[in-house]
Amino acid sequence: MTETLVRPLKAGLIGAGIQASLTPAMHMTEGAAQGLRYAYELIDLREIDATENDLPRLLAEAERQGFAGLNITHPCKQAVIAYLDELAPDAQRLGAVNTVVLKGGRRYGHNTDWWGFAEGFTRGLPDADLCFAVQLGAGGAGVATAYAALSLGLKRLAVFDREPDRAQSLAEMLTALFPEADISAGTDLAAAMRSASGLIHATPTGMANYPGLPLDGDLLDPRHWVAEIVYFPLETALLAEARRRGCRTLDGGGMAVFQAVGAFRLFTGLEPDAARMLNHFKAMTG
Repeated sequence: MTETLVRPLKAGLIGAGIQASLTPAMHMTEGAAQGLRYAYELIDLREIDATENDLPRLLAEAERQGFAGLNITHPCKQAVIAYLDELAPDAQRLGAVNTVVLKGGRRYGHNTDWWGFAEGFTRGLPDADLCFAVQLGAGGAGVATAYAALSLGLKRLAVFDREPDRAQSLAEMLTALFPEADISAGTDLAAAMRSASGLIHATPTGMANYPGLPLDGDLLDPRHWVAEIVYFPLETALLAEARRRGCRTLDGGGMAVFQAVGAFRLFTGLEPDAARMLNHFKAMTG
């Protein structure tokens, strides 16, 4: 057995309000299946009365405790960049980090969110029409989903957000990365949905603390595919309404699992069994 398989491994998740996260269970269960003694901790800013301003201390503590890495979630995905030594190209382009590898006294930032969404989308909606999609949400998750969709060949994207300036900034950033695509900040959601082939939902609406639909259900049409990022609950009001109206749908489980697949690979140096992690996730959420 190699040294990697016999030594204990520590990792964690930094974020606010993360007590319900399934990420620790996904990592530790896959680690056990591969012979690792894998401890994965939640570092919940709300529980320890901390903010993103405490990131330097939290990162240093993780290094002192011998962590192999940290996952990063809201509200720290952009703030953490200032305290890293090196960014992978995807994290550099996105301006957001969800995975930090701690190795040799250095901190390496990665983004597995976008790949997680792309992988889940490819598997769940393999024949989706990528002519034109509407995206709701231009925050950290929205950056990743839009980047993923455009990487998969989406030709036209209209981004909507409660903060129009944020949607405009994301559209400009993505246009620089994908000059061949038509990317804009949307102004008329109803008109955009009439022309769109699909909808990407990248806001918290649908989570337990943010119930309801992110748009008028009447804007959904059977020709639309609908891709969700919320996975707690897995069956959101949006997905239920979309299916009721005959839309093809993709739940948020794929993004949740495959971002963890990518992070596990980075933390451990081992190849995770994606099918096994997906089955475990389904067992936890079923």
